[in-house]
Amino acid sequence: MASIITHAIASSTVGTAVFGTTKQPMWFWIITAILGMLPDADVITFKFGVKYADMLGHRGFFHSLLWCSITGILTAFLYRKIIKQEISLLRYSAFFAFAMSTHPILDALTTGGLGIAFFSPFDTTRYFFPWHVIVVSPIGIKEFFGTWGIKVILSEIVWVWVPCAFIFTIQNVARKRFPL
Repeated sequence: MASIITHAIASSTVGTAVFGTTKQPMWFWIITAILGMLPDADVITFKFGVKYADMLGHRGFFHSLLWCSITGILTAFLYRKIIKQEISLLRYSAFFAFAMSTHPILDALTTGGLGIAFFSPFDTTRYFFPWHVIVVSPIGIKEFFGTWGIKVILSEIVWVWVPCAFIFTIQNVARKRFPL
């Protein structure tokens, strides 16, 4: 997996790219960042005896595009309740699903693990992209603080943070130059 911080950065970058300079409530950004990190909550299943390679194991169903879509829809309804105003449920459902899907996409670019079950539960095959450029982050905080964690952060800076900063900058310049 990529680190949890990087997952939040990626999903928030999608929010910036989609909604740009339109004023979004703080809840929008909190929810968007959480969605980017949420699939890794599947490590909780280890406590219940679920094995990594199982459908409900790490990078299984809870990293699937179906789960991202279901969560995106539920999140849009929840978000509407939180902010107490009408929103386009279709637009926000699609956005929240896409923001969450940045997580399995990044994980499919890492150097380790069993791959991502993008199409679970219909196909439990684990997939990687052909490029394994992001150093896989260890599961657990203790292992993260050391040489391995430094390698993870450095690869994420190059392969995720810099491109996210570029996207953020380009969209800001474009929106100021070509306002809608």
